[in-house]
Amino acid sequence: MTERTTPEPQSPELDHLIAGYRRFREHGWTPKLERWRELRDGQSPQVMIIACSDSRVDPAQVFDTDPGEMFVVRNVAAMVPPFETAPGLHGVSAALEFAVQVLKVREIVVLGHGMCGGAQAALTQSLHGTEPGEGGFIANWIALLDDARVDVVAQHGTTGRVAERAMEQAGVRTSLANLRTFPCISRKEANGSLRVTGAFFAISDGLLHLMDDATGEFRAVV
Repeated sequence: MTERTTPEPQSPELDHLIAGYRRFREHGWTPKLERWRELRDGQSPQVMIIACSDSRVDPAQVFDTDPGEMFVVRNVAAMVPPFETAPGLHGVSAALEFAVQVLKVREIVVLGHGMCGGAQAALTQSLHGTEPGEGGFIANWIALLDDARVDVVAQHGTTGRVAERAMEQAGVRTSLANLRTFPCISRKEANGSLRVTGAFFAISDGLLHLMDDATGEFRAVV
């Protein structure tokens, strides 16, 4: 006879997720069964989004997309490291390679956002010198913004929303520049089979901004 065990109690946080899953089954899965059947054999998104891990900025919500429309990578401050072949675990680079070479997306959007903790930490260098596991991993990652920080600090200092937004948008520009160091991306952008776009979502007012490639300035979408 199989002994029955009492299941471990779930946390309120997991209960909240399970409740959301049940809503998804009722309102997101069942009404779109035909779409899910199409997706079970593969995906063919035309867009890749590189976004921040911040819980307030879900690209699927911002762009109101259906499953299978976007290939999404999220990390601290929506950063893209430059192309390099040194040994290591290159998670973002692997995702880019898969999106561009295998899925053959036609658009890559780097989506920065307002009130970004990673950009703020890069600006203030509040985690500088911390040990891995105590902030050091974050500090090493956002060091990608060190060069951009120099100009931001020279113009705006290290505190206040003006300086923070300047740093957030400088992060998008940095990631775009780093994207273009990947040979497969620069080649496809040159022949017109791939576009690279900078975007910024302001949490404070819900407005999406697109970057003008010629000037580097961000303009609200109306």
